Amino acid sequence: MKKAVAMILAGGRGTRMDILCQRRPKPILPFAGHLRVIDFTLSNCIHSGINNIGILILEPKISSYKGTADAVYQNLDYLKQHSPDAVVVLAGDHVYRMDYRKMLTFHEQVDADVTVGVIPVPIEQAHRFGIVTTNTDGRITDFIEKPKIPTASLASMGIYIFKRQALTECLIEDSVLANSHHDFGQSIIPQMVKGNKVFAYKFDGYWQDIGTVTAYYAANMELLSEVPSLGLNGKWPIFSNDNILLPPKIAHQDNIMHSLIGQGCVIRGKVENSILSPGVRVEEDAVVRNSVIMSNTTIGKYSVVDRCILDENVKVGEFCYVGFGATLIPVDWDITVIGKGVTIPPGTAIGRACKVQPEAMSLDFTTKAVPAGSVVGQR
Repeated sequence: MKKAVAMILAGGRGTRMDILCQRRPKPILPFAGHLRVIDFTLSNCIHSGINNIGILILEPKISSYKGTADAVYQNLDYLKQHSPDAVVVLAGDHVYRMDYRKMLTFHEQVDADVTVGVIPVPIEQAHRFGIVTTNTDGRITDFIEKPKIPTASLASMGIYIFKRQALTECLIEDSVLANSHHDFGQSIIPQMVKGNKVFAYKFDGYWQDIGTVTAYYAANMELLSEVPSLGLNGKWPIFSNDNILLPPKIAHQDNIMHSLIGQGCVIRGKVENSILSPGVRVEEDAVVRNSVIMSNTTIGKYSVVDRCILDENVKVGEFCYVGFGATLIPVDWDITVIGKGVTIPPGTAIGRACKVQPEAMSLDFTTKAVPAGSVVGQR
């Protein structure tokens, strides 16, 4: 395998993630209790023998990044310094295991200027992705970013392998175009399809874009399946930098059903079909079901949290009812989201498909008012 450098695109506001990404980019969202989403991409690089990794998340030295392509353009000096044969451009907000060496080998065999990782998706979801069309040799003949009415369902995974020279030339040309989005999916790949050798590499494993609240929730919940599509144990471990905490304290083991419980949790109530990050407390006679609970959140006595995502450092008081479970007919917005650091006072009931964020505003959908510092609004 030729020398490769990875560039991980780890910024972005994640507007479709609503209040979960108001204070953080998607790649550092907690996942599976003890991981961050970006841990999957980083671990894939390490297992694939790619040790030179640039992570593009902070403000660059020139100005803010104008797009994903501009982020790499502003760091071309990093590529010049390491002088790789291939540049592996990766998104940091996807959940999957992948050996990039196989894709690099394919890239070399077909002598591509750029190879795009692709995966089939349901046609009803195709509008969320870059959609490719290929000929019989696997060469991409058309690439449309997030088509309004998709006519194909082979989706870009946001994984690109470039010949360094081809990438450098294309980024320099794109940088001076006033009407460009300076984005790989919207600008660079469609342009290269017209004049370069662009091939599709079909991936046949598990891959999930957690770009919406519903997708993020579903990917977490899928881990609780009897045979999950993405096992977290085995020969391809996902590395993380979590601090080592004490083992969880569980008052009654029979009160934990089909759940992942993080280190340092204290469980005196009942937890069903849920994922708890480290440091969560569930007090006596409290119930958490069908929910994702992030670090250092507390659920007070006699409270129920049902079909929710609770961000970090949330405090749910006693006798609260948050979420009210699923609707009879599931819909995309049927998840209650509580923002980071929100305090829900005792006796509060928050209805299905609401969001609570730590900003002062008048309140709806509660049986008891939440004080200044929190918002309840319909999703």
